[in-house]
Amino acid sequence: MGTGFFVHQRIASAVKRVEFVSDRVSYIVLRDRWCNIIVLNVHAPSEEKSDEAKDGFYEELEEVFYHFRKYQMKILLGDFNAKVGRENVFKPTNGNESLHQHSNDNDVRIVTFATSKNLVVRGMMFPHRNFHKYTRTSPNGKTNNQNDHILIDRRRRTNILDVRSFTGADCDTDHCLVDAKLRERLAVRKQAAQKFDGETFNLRKLNELGVKEKYQIDIRNRFAALDN
Repeated sequence: MGTGFFVHQRIASAVKRVEFVSDRVSYIVLRDRWCNIIVLNVHAPSEEKSDEAKDGFYEELEEVFYHFRKYQMKILLGDFNAKVGRENVFKPTNGNESLHQHSNDNDVRIVTFATSKNLVVRGMMFPHRNFHKYTRTSPNGKTNNQNDHILIDRRRRTNILDVRSFTGADCDTDHCLVDAKLRERLAVRKQAAQKFDGETFNLRKLNELGVKEKYQIDIRNRFAALDN
């Protein structure tokens, strides 16, 4: 268990800092043209965990939010282990495009927190086929759930243009890749952007057996170093 970030080289110069609050909460601060963008990555306790564990997680999240300023853009994403339902009472926060009809206990908690912070569950507001809504497949290989969510400040909700999952992406996990399209202008140094624009990657070389084997070995060694 843990949370973290991969940052594209093109926007690396916009990163102000990264904070690892705990195994379940981390955030990155990006420099925008007008204000900072704070992206929080979380891993909430599962539905089977005790109420004490769930309360502790949201208390920790509350403490982190306390230090953020109101005018900063806040995006909250990750595995909330929450089945967000389509109950009418939750529609102002959740929308009407959830994979699930009914909510579980974790959903009530995420909605309560979102409402208190004036956030919306933006991923529930885009019409997609169910195939592009579920984000996790249970160990039996048959049950699909929408457990991963993306929240954003209500007044900035239109900055997220779309949210959907890609079930075909191999992420070496029982979760699917969730993609969000965000409209915003980061304060990236021109030199860094120009340097990236000049770089090219010859992906066709991966079709060569020797190059492919060397690439796979390098990747395994890098992840082994991270594990150690």
